[in-house]
Amino acid sequence: MATEIRVPTLGESVSEATVGTWFKKVGDAIKADEPIVELETDKVTIEVPAPAAGTLSEIVAQAGETVGLGALLGQIAEGAGAAAAAPAAAEKKPEPVAAAPAAAARPPTAAAPQTSTSMPPAPAAAKLIAENSLSADQIDGSGKRGQVLKGDVLAAVAKGISAPAAAEPAQVQARAPAPAEDAAREERVKMTRLRQTIARRLKDAQNTAAMLTTYNEVDMSAVMSLRSKYKDIFEKKHGVKLGFMGFFTKAVTHALKELPAVNAEIDGTEIIYKNFCHVGVAVGTDKGLVVPVVRDADQMSIAEIEKEIGRLGKAARDGALSMADMQGGTFTISNGGVYGSLMSSPILNAPQSGILGMHKIQDRPVAIGGQVVIRPMMYLALSYDHRIVDGKEAVTFLVRVKESLEDPERLVLDL
Repeated sequence: MATEIRVPTLGESVSEATVGTWFKKVGDAIKADEPIVELETDKVTIEVPAPAAGTLSEIVAQAGETVGLGALLGQIAEGAGAAAAAPAAAEKKPEPVAAAPAAAARPPTAAAPQTSTSMPPAPAAAKLIAENSLSADQIDGSGKRGQVLKGDVLAAVAKGISAPAAAEPAQVQARAPAPAEDAAREERVKMTRLRQTIARRLKDAQNTAAMLTTYNEVDMSAVMSLRSKYKDIFEKKHGVKLGFMGFFTKAVTHALKELPAVNAEIDGTEIIYKNFCHVGVAVGTDKGLVVPVVRDADQMSIAEIEKEIGRLGKAARDGALSMADMQGGTFTISNGGVYGSLMSSPILNAPQSGILGMHKIQDRPVAIGGQVVIRPMMYLALSYDHRIVDGKEAVTFLVRVKESLEDPERLVLDL
């Protein structure tokens, strides 16, 4: 029976580590509680003791790999497995005693025949590599046996080396083992490709962009009054219901024209300004969140926007969206209010630089003209990439959206 070697608790606020040096190799005899592998975190370097005596039968996490709490590092076979490393003997004690010194003598020379890539980066270098989303394989190490040092990483960053393109789900963290009584009641279901893509893209956005969120609130009285007054006539003429998304999309396109940085994206060391507004509208489906795009929304009327959103929403729910429906967005609107969300911070839809979060309309007391009155209020949240959008631009953008919604005649008059 094999004993698993797993990543222990690493300390407060530390959730992952880099595998450093293995003190043993497969086939070596191990004593219980003997240090077997070194883990490097952004705070400390710790040695993981062997949970049982026996023979190291498998190394799962190689030097240089990033592992999460509870991740499997390797396995230890019961003492009988040590017979492969030494001739069979009738007595149990002499064999491990003889094997242990031999094994202990190996670590200093075990790394010598390996290539330089087997040497993990120094802790300070590993931290810089993670902060810049790089890979140690991209950097030439100048340390002993080719180890990557802090100066090597700084030099690579200065040269403009970028993160590797293929950062697929390679660093998925393994969960800690569940208690036996809980494991029997759990259900394990493989993630769909859509869910895997959503997970990867959202995490990539967090890792790449300097994401920040600014908030405001809007009095929805004027829009609700206008909608209530004309919704029947609007539906009869245009064949589609008058919702809130038409007003919000139009307000966003007006603001994007005034503040083009929110409608731009970064490509390497260049900024690409989009002189058009393709607005993505987040739609929840049974299979996950999708973001179909209303193309050239700035050139559409509110009626045309509502028709296109209706078409895209139906196609999303029916699973009939085409690739063309999903590509090319320059800005995204997410409406968590339909599910009852009062406040949230949306995550950017990379490579876009801005996303607007709509929320639940709720009657709240507000002070207007020195009097406390009850008004239908909605919180708005703008998440933006601070690398390209300054705080002043982000706040101004949100204020412009607020002004347009509180005085919707501005949308009609293009003010």
